[in-house]
Amino acid sequence: MSVGSVRLAVLHGDGVGPEVVPAAVAVAERALAAQDVALETTVLPFGAAAIEEHGHPVPESTLEQLADFDLWLVGPHDSASYPAALRHPAPGAEMRKQFDLYANLRPARALAGVTATAPDIDLLIVRENSEGLYADRNMAVGSGEFMPTPDVALSVGLVTRAASERIAVEAFEAARRRRGHVTVVHKANVLRLTTGLFRDVCLQVAQRYPDVTVDTEHVDAMAALLVRRPADYDVIVTENLFGDILSDLAAELSGSLGLAASLNSSADRAMAQAVHGAAPDIAGRGSANPVATIASTSMLLRWHGERSGDEASIRASDAIDGALAHVLADGVATADLGGSASSAAFADAVVAAL
Repeated sequence: MSVGSVRLAVLHGDGVGPEVVPAAVAVAERALAAQDVALETTVLPFGAAAIEEHGHPVPESTLEQLADFDLWLVGPHDSASYPAALRHPAPGAEMRKQFDLYANLRPARALAGVTATAPDIDLLIVRENSEGLYADRNMAVGSGEFMPTPDVALSVGLVTRAASERIAVEAFEAARRRRGHVTVVHKANVLRLTTGLFRDVCLQVAQRYPDVTVDTEHVDAMAALLVRRPADYDVIVTENLFGDILSDLAAELSGSLGLAASLNSSADRAMAQAVHGAAPDIAGRGSANPVATIASTSMLLRWHGERSGDEASIRASDAIDGALAHVLADGVATADLGGSASSAAFADAVVAAL
């Protein structure tokens, strides 16, 4: 009999979402059951299916119910296929803004059994998720992009001391749990006021962490250095757009975007959502790689365990990470990694390894 429970809101999303999200739920359910913890899931409308039923990809009823959960597992969205009037803001951005999910954690680590361009990569990108150069979250009403004439387009970038400070704290705290090294990535030689403020605030926060080594890099140099010597880096903290680009690069260096886990969090709730998109071209074939969504769910359980003191959730996260590594090392893989396993068969292998 279970001695506890974890409540999880599940949003399947578009494209391959209905294939990879249930795989992650099955793995999390088994890992928690081994700790005598029940996983209680509630499926909420989201994405194209929600448009058909409710007229919006993130219905008001979904937002209201999400507020009752600390933990969400969210599939990818294919907003490019939505009716034009419903494409902006994108569903994920709307949810991040509504609930102030200001921290986006994106690890990249090479794993045995997966061919990696950078076999020694093991880093964490801490991406500021609420402002920066992404204009979809820079205004109280509407977007930070506008066109004074049909031939001129402008975009507003937003950087505040408060947001820079809280993401810097996330990065330095993460570094203390890892190898004690933070690299602040910016473009202050050109964007002197905005990314200059971000850099300066991060360096001010660094003074509170004398046990953590800190350095800085321009974003273009950082991209080159990730290719040249990725093992030199531990935690990278940067603004929204830079973090999005660098994390895709790091994922490919580690083997595949299909491995790229991601956690979005605020002070009191977190959302697991893999970095990759909906991949509508392979949707319904059962061939999508569920690793990123499973690994994102593991991050979600770890976040919950560390925040609440729930050791069972931390142990479940450890078990999922170990099972993923074991299955990949054994050569079980989906087509994107050179294997032949279906999404369901890969998830079954992880469940068996647990």
